[in-house]
Amino acid sequence: MQRLELDELWAFVGKKQRHVNAYDEVSKGDTWTWLAIDAETKLVPAFLVGKRTDADARAFVADLAKRLATRVQLSTDGLRSFIAPIGASFGTGGVDYAQVIKSYETEATGPARYSPQRVTGIEKMPIYGEPRELVSTSYAERMNLSARMMGRRYTRLANAFSKKIEMHVASTALKLTGYNFTPRCSPAMAAGVAKTLWSTEKLVSAALDGVPP
Repeated sequence: MQRLELDELWAFVGKKQRHVNAYDEVSKGDTWTWLAIDAETKLVPAFLVGKRTDADARAFVADLAKRLATRVQLSTDGLRSFIAPIGASFGTGGVDYAQVIKSYETEATGPARYSPQRVTGIEKMPIYGEPRELVSTSYAERMNLSARMMGRRYTRLANAFSKKIEMHVASTALKLTGYNFTPRCSPAMAAGVAKTLWSTEKLVSAALDGVPP
């Protein structure tokens, strides 16, 4: 793996954030799945389900760094929470990292409010090392779409959502592990981390590992 793209995928557990009150568990409300995707093989080498906090950014980036054996180029969106963890886990001289910062039109109102905002400008900002061309988050954004298509829990404007964080984590693990290991020529096989496809039994067992009965 040489070029990785990182992004965050929104969903919610139990209720949306604006409905969360002081009596709710910390796990209720908005949740974010941090994920990385290899631009060449399309493997997802690491993900973390949590909140959009600096602490979860550090945990996700640290886990990703431990899984990589060679120097890589990283691309993220403009979220500043990525910057310090990437410097700490990879070393400011041990990674080539750039952010893709997009500018959007004013938020639409009326019937157009459900449509994505139109991008009006893109700036690629080097942060560490010497990021080369092909700095992009397109594959990560496409992976977000794939995740929403694979699981109704991530679909916007729908009544399908996780009631418990444990089930949300298990569902996410099931979908992403299935994505990595079960297609006819899986990303995991293309990346050389697996030699065969996973069976359904192995996939479900891995996804539910650690989830209380």
